[in-house]
Amino acid sequence: MAYKVTSKKSGRDYYLHSKTVTLRGTGRQQTIYFFAPDVRSGERGTALDDVPAGMTVVENARTGLPFLKRAA
Repeated sequence: MAYKVTSKKSGRDYYLHSKTVTLRGTGRQQTIYFFAPDVRSGERGTALDDVPAGMTVVENARTGLPFLKRAA
């Protein structure tokens, strides 16, 4: 089951995804994490079951959108 966060501001559900991208300047591959309102996998990314180690979920106070932040 995909990791789900409900926004405290809007009440909408968001699901955690990851995607491996190639950086243009160096050609190095890096994994990016993002939240989307649906669970679809494929070109847009893969839904994750849990938050990656060393990360926490934080909600933007102004927009209500969740994002990942490195744990202190």
